[in-house]
Amino acid sequence: MTPSSRSSRSLLLAEVARATQRLADAGVPSPRFDAEELAARVHHTDRGKLHLVPDAEFDARYWEAVARREAREPLQHITGRAFFRYLELEVGPGVFVPRPETESVAGWAIDAVRAMDVAEPLIVDLCTGSGAIALALAQEVPRARVHAVELDEKALAWARRNVERSAERARVRLHHGDARTALHELDGQVDLVVSNPPYIPLTEWEYVAPEARDHDPQLALFSGEDGLDLIRGLEVSAHRLLRPGGVVVIEHADTQGGQVPWIFTEDRGWADAADHPDLNGRPRFTTARRVTP
Repeated sequence: MTPSSRSSRSLLLAEVARATQRLADAGVPSPRFDAEELAARVHHTDRGKLHLVPDAEFDARYWEAVARREAREPLQHITGRAFFRYLELEVGPGVFVPRPETESVAGWAIDAVRAMDVAEPLIVDLCTGSGAIALALAQEVPRARVHAVELDEKALAWARRNVERSAERARVRLHHGDARTALHELDGQVDLVVSNPPYIPLTEWEYVAPEARDHDPQLALFSGEDGLDLIRGLEVSAHRLLRPGGVVVIEHADTQGGQVPWIFTEDRGWADAADHPDLNGRPRFTTARRVTP
């Protein structure tokens, strides 16, 4: 490559460097990644190919996207997509953006179902949001039948879009309903119940990152004074839905690691209640096994 050809392809990278600094000054946690992801999306390329975009093809709309991210609008709302394990999901206003931490939850659930001696596992995903966990399970456990429940109609619409464009759509059924009362027709039949419910205490509203606090649905974030109100309700739902020997997997905040296992007690029909870490080693989700009717 000649010096002239290198210089003809340097504008976008220079602008990405400027954008990275702006995003860092705004407090964005991953400024370089976000600046590159926005550049790739605007210029219809991959992050690894930004250096191949000629100066003449630089799109000034890049700076509109950077300004939105600088104002702490979620990256995924601007690009319209979120990545979760092996999935690319459509997301936007009205649905909770799946986080990398939840991939550990889905991974544990997938391994647990694979270890079961069940030909066609029956799985329920409560509070499905975008459908991320439900679709990951359907994709990675090819014979699984997955029922996904969501109360918020806007979030359900996003889940429907993701399911409809999925190769696994025939094995994922969406249900509009309350996770605490849904799917009575499956009582006592389910092999695994999984959920990423709201779990942020109302008292911590001001400490929540603006990307979540100002853009994710409030219904997907907060759950009572200690953040555990819905998880307590999900304990009842999971026990109702699961067959004896079935397993529940519920995500929680890293600060709740010492509390959630105590909701799944022996006197309520559970065994082996335990916490598990996410990829950063923080307590992230609780699992338990149903042992009594």
